[in-house]
This record gives sequence, structure tokens and C-alpha cells, in this order.
Amino acid sequence: MSFSYKAIDWTPFKRAINNYLWVGISSYLALFTLASILFTPTISLNIMLIRAFGSAAFLLLHIILAIGPLCRIDSRFLPLLYIRRHMGVSCFILALMHGLLVIFTHHTGSDVHPLVSVFSSDSGSTISTFPFQAFGAIALGIMLVMAATSHDFWLKNLSAPIWKSLHMLVYIAYICIIIHVTMGILQTENSIVYFLLIFAGVTTLCTLHVYAAIKEFRTDFTAKTNSDGDLVETFPVEDIPEDRARIINLHGERVAIFKHDGKIYAVSNVCQHQNGPLGEGKIINGCITCPWHGMQYHPENGCAKEPSTEKIPTFNTVIKDGVVWVDHKPNLPGSPVKPAVIHEAH
Repeated sequence: MSFSYKAIDWTPFKRAINNYLWVGISSYLALFTLASILFTPTISLNIMLIRAFGSAAFLLLHIILAIGPLCRIDSRFLPLLYIRRHMGVSCFILALMHGLLVIFTHHTGSDVHPLVSVFSSDSGSTISTFPFQAFGAIALGIMLVMAATSHDFWLKNLSAPIWKSLHMLVYIAYICIIIHVTMGILQTENSIVYFLLIFAGVTTLCTLHVYAAIKEFRTDFTAKTNSDGDLVETFPVEDIPEDRARIINLHGERVAIFKHDGKIYAVSNVCQHQNGPLGEGKIINGCITCPWHGMQYHPENGCAKEPSTEKIPTFNTVIKDGVVWVDHKPNLPGSPVKPAVIHEAH
């Protein structure tokens, strides 16, 4: 392989975030155990642990899936992106503990292999025989793949598009988990509270994703689109904050238009690290800095700051009567571009 393995760089910040995460998870498990003892004192230890780890993983998955749209809705949620991978791996560990406890409790002690038993113990179309455990196993398998490839080593070797597509399988896993949990509850519980909680979780996630999509759609059309040949009229120079960007959609591609040190630069809005929105970041020490994980690019050529080798497309710009015009045709990733100089335009 062209990239060597490098262990995770456990900075003090990452260690602190990871510690806070597991303090929260441990607190939830402790509270769940206490509530179980108080309200269902006859429950067995194995069943209590199965429910504790399963519900913790289920809740954490909802939080993970909410982070993306929340960050697009309000930039104050962006710090959550720095712990999303930690949360994803933690969610898999909780789900794995849930699955192992289920196998140990319900699928051992017979001549049938435990894994075969998971997929064959329920095989009907009625509620009481619906194979909900198989859906849980499928979801766990997807989460295993995602957890195993969460390191940047795999992001580099698989390439950003393939890695992104692979991790989009989380939504397939989520659907399987919803089926697994809903049908499992139908077979063991009668309380409507559980279904109201599931409905609230699904509704919240759907609402957040739809709202974020609508917000981005509106953003795509906030600028004018008068054309002069290949050039497209975008924003007045004064509307672009210093060292920040405004984003416009040009022929289906989002472009981030930055103002820095008296110059205007335009680059693709998509970070090559994890497809983060570069236009929501800012220029730090002369480099465009992605708000998601801090990947930096030189605005004059779209090349990532060394030693990274990622490149993003650049766009030619000019200023006419105080307004930025951008060529809708992108240059090749990493191509040097002459910026539009603000004082010369005036």
C-alpha cells in the first residue's frame, strides 16, 4: 500500500473528549441499572444488561446521526464533529456487547451453532415469529465494517468517495435497527411508551435532515446568476467577510468564495478529507481550514498543506463594479489560479 499505518494521535483534547464520552455512557448504564432494579426487580441480570447495552447503543446512534444536520443548521454544533468517530466506535462496542449477551443468553447450549441460531430461530411472517434478531445481526455487521474503517489509514487507501459511500451504509444499519427494536418490543412488551420513544427518535432525525436540506437548497440560490460568457455573477465584495467565505451553487457544484488579504479566491466547497464544507470554515495562517477536522488548503492552488497530498479544484475569479464573478468551469484539482485583487478592481 502507498500509505503506512499510523496509530491514532491521542492529543490531550481527544483524550478529554473520549473520557467525557465514556463517563456519559457509564452514567447512562448505571442509571439504567438502577431504574431496572427499582421498577423491575424480578428481571434477570442477563436481560437487564442486554437491554442496558442495547438501549445505550440505540440512543447513541440517534445522536451520531443528528450531528451532521445539526452542524449544517447551526455552526455552533461543529465541535461535535470532532468526536463523531469516537462516538461511532463506542456505539459499535455497546452494540457488540448487546449482541454477545443475546447469543450467550439465548443461543448457546444446543447443537445449532449460535450464529446460525440467530438467523434461524425466528423465521415467520407473524409478529411472534418475525426474524427481528437477523436484522440486528445485519446492522451489527455493517457497524463492524464502519468501526474497522474509521481510521484515516482507510480513508486514504479507499479514497474519500469510496470511504464516504461505505459509511453511508449507516442509514441501512439504522433501518435494520429500527425493525429489530420495534419487532423485538412487540414480542416482549405491551407498553406504548417504547413505541412513542422510537417514533420520536425517527421523527426528530427525519425533521433535522429535511430542514438542513431545505436550508442548503435555499443557500444555493441566494446569489444572482447573471452570466457573461463563462463567468457567473455572485456576491458583492463587501458581503464576503474577511478570511471567511460565501457559498454559491454553480452548475450543480458548490463553490466557496473566500476573501483574504485584499484578494478573492474561489475553490470547491468539498473537503477531500471527509467531504466537509470548506466554505463554512475560515482562513487560518493563510490556509483555508475545514471546520470539520481542520484539514488545510492553500487558496492559491487548492493543494493541501504539507505533508497531506489532497487537492481541490480552483475557480478563476474577476471583480466587476465591486461584484465577484466566478468562472463556472473548475480548474483541475491543485491548479494555481490568479486571485482577483480587490484594490485593483476599484
